[in-house]
Order: sequence, then C-alpha cells, then structure tokens
Amino acid sequence: MTAGTRVEVRRGKNESSTALIRRFTRRAQGLGLVREVRNNRYWQRVKSKNVGHKRALISKVRRETYNELVKLGKIDPAARKNSRGKTSK
Repeated sequence: MTAGTRVEVRRGKNESSTALIRRFTRRAQGLGLVREVRNNRYWQRVKSKNVGHKRALISKVRRETYNELVKLGKIDPAARKNSRGKTSK
C-alpha cells in the first residue's frame, strides 16, 4: 500500500453525503489506489529467475512434443478445444 498517498475531499454547502462519498471513490480510483490495494490483497513470494527459466523450458518441451504429435496425426487439435472437462453428447 502507498503510505504517502492521501485522498481528501471537503463537503460543499449543498452537497449530500452520497455525493461526497461518490466523489471520494472517484478520486481514489483516479489515483489508482483501488487497483493497487486489490493487487496487494493476496501476497505472493517473487519467484527466482532460475525457477521461471526452468518452467519456460518445460513448457517449451511440452509444446514441441504436442506439435509433433499433431503433425503425426496422433492428436486432433480441434478435439482439445472442446474437451475442457466437459463430456460431449
């Protein structure tokens, strides 16, 4: 969270409390506070470069083997798109 960011709104003479709250939320969204707080809601440890590199290599190998099986005709790529945990009738 940004510690130094402050949002301050003052109530006008004939302004209702709902209008004041609406103006406050708009100003907070304009500063990007809402997005930042939601992004920091669940903290995740930053993974090292080695871990990211290993995962990229594994996915590359998987992609290459999948493409090779498609070329050999052992896998139908159209069937993969429809089989996301659902059974066809």
